[in-house]
Order: sequence, then C-alpha cells, then structure tokens
Amino acid sequence: MIDTVVASAGAALHQAQRILLASHIRPDGDAIGSLLGMGLALAAAGKQVQMVSSDGVPSSLQHLPGSELIAYRAQGDFDMLVVLDSSDLSRVGSALNGYREPDLNIDHHVTNLNFARLNLVDTSAAATAEMLAILLPRWGFPLDQASASALLTGMITDTIGFRTSNITPRVMRTAAGLMELGADLSALYFQALTQRSFEAMRMWGAGLSKLARQDGVVWTVISLEDRKHAGYSGRDDADLVNILSAIKGAQISVIFVEQPDNRIKISWRAQPGLDVSALALRFGGGGHPAASGAEIEGALIEVQNQVLEETIQLLRQHHPIVSESSQ
Repeated sequence: MIDTVVASAGAALHQAQRILLASHIRPDGDAIGSLLGMGLALAAAGKQVQMVSSDGVPSSLQHLPGSELIAYRAQGDFDMLVVLDSSDLSRVGSALNGYREPDLNIDHHVTNLNFARLNLVDTSAAATAEMLAILLPRWGFPLDQASASALLTGMITDTIGFRTSNITPRVMRTAAGLMELGADLSALYFQALTQRSFEAMRMWGAGLSKLARQDGVVWTVISLEDRKHAGYSGRDDADLVNILSAIKGAQISVIFVEQPDNRIKISWRAQPGLDVSALALRFGGGGHPAASGAEIEGALIEVQNQVLEETIQLLRQHHPIVSESSQ
C-alpha cells in the first residue's frame, strides 16, 4: 500500500463525522467482518457510523457483536463513503441507493477496478479484514474485543481456516494480535466455518447428489427448488464450494446457484498454480486467483454449459489431461 494514500485515507476518516460503510452482495465473513471491525472501531472513536449490506447478515455470522446494526439500505447524509472488500462498485448492489462516488475503497482482490477517490488495494493481503487490523490502529482507531473478533472472523473465513496458499507470517502475526485483544480463535472458527444450520445441510445434500466431473473439473448445481425444499433462506451455497475443492483430483471446483430473475451465481475454487480470477472477470465477476465468482443472466443449463466449457479449456491450457468424466 502506498504510504501517501494510507495517510490521506486516515486524515479523511478523522475529519469526517458521519461515515457510511458498505460491502458486497451475498456477504461472506470478510465482508461482514470488515464492516463490523471498521464500523465498531470508528464508533468507539465518536464517529456516527452506518453499516450497510444489501443482503443483510448471514445466519452463520449473526453471533458477531454489532451484527444487528448492519442495515439493508443507506439512509441520510454522510461526510464519507467507504466501500469494503468489493472489487467493483456494482458488487455493492442496492445498498447505496445511488449515493455518490465512494471516497475510499479498501480491498484485496486482484480484480479490483480502483473505483473510488482513494484506493487502498493490497493484493498480497489474505483478507480485507487483515488490512483493517493493521490500518485501523495505524490511523489511531484502536480495536477492542468486539472489533477484533469481527476482523479475525474475516481472516478465518477468507483463508478457510488459515489453509489457503496466501498465508504469510504477517497473516499469523496479525491474527495473534487480534487474539491478544480477546478474540477467541477456536470459537470464531467453529461458528463461521464448522457449524451449519439443519437447512444448510439439507441443501448440501441436494447439491452433493448432483455432483459431476470432467477431467480435473468438479461441479454441482443448486436450484431454486433445492433451496426451497431444504428450507434454506440464503441465496448462497452455504460454503459447499469449499467442500468440493477438497475432492481428490479436483483441480477446479465450480458451483452453480440459481437465483431469482433468471440469474445464476457461479463460484470457482482452484488449486495453487491455477488462476480463475480472469475467467470470472470475463463473466462480469472477479475475485482471487484461487477463489472467484460471478453472476450471469440466463437459463441454468445454458450458463452451466458455457461456464464449464471455458473452465475446462482453462485447465487444459495449463495441464493437458486425458478425459475422465462421471455424471
């Protein structure tokens, strides 16, 4: 991160009194953890803070202190607008209700479009929450147990429990610092990554029953009917894609989640050495080399065929493979 931009961002935050924080649709642990970590720290310093997420807070993250403060839509006037963990402004969805250009963009995605007046994008960071755990104290906004717990949750979830290839000594030192502030690593890990609702597990069953593979690509589909039958109220896959990535021989894992209004959410996971972020970008999405996503308009089977064709082609460019398929 460029020191002059860091300094300018810190000065702007201190000058502002009413600060709006927003993150991306279908929020994960890094999105919610970053919102709460920054929001609670700013509020403790006397700032008027509003945190927004157009899809609310997933049930797996509602245990975090302050999660009830996150609204679906922004209301009122603000001195400063900050977007967190979003590679482009469209990822924020309807939460901002047409508010002006963001003042500050804090993110770690390699596909970030630098869409704000000030852009703090560190692609070496394992999570936006890791960046904030370092930046907030540097800016003079101390962390407490609640904000540290939120930020540690963001780091846990985006690294799948510190198992991704971008783990560095800095990540572990930052996590240790948050633990020293009272964040309970084992409890936060269980609540964010291990514990699942009965309805989410029923939906997993539907997805796993349709598991398929070709070459080194493994995929499945979750339809609107699957979610309805399971009683699962979320619009995501409840992290099933991370289970697919553990399948032996799976170089790339893909999950297709049908959305209302003829749209399909796609998530990719790739083994180290493969980059699916450019593939996601071609479909209007983005993310990391090893974990990316996109949302496409179209019929489920048509989107599935198109995405799988390009995904398999990407893998073949890296590793010529003798075809093996099972559906």
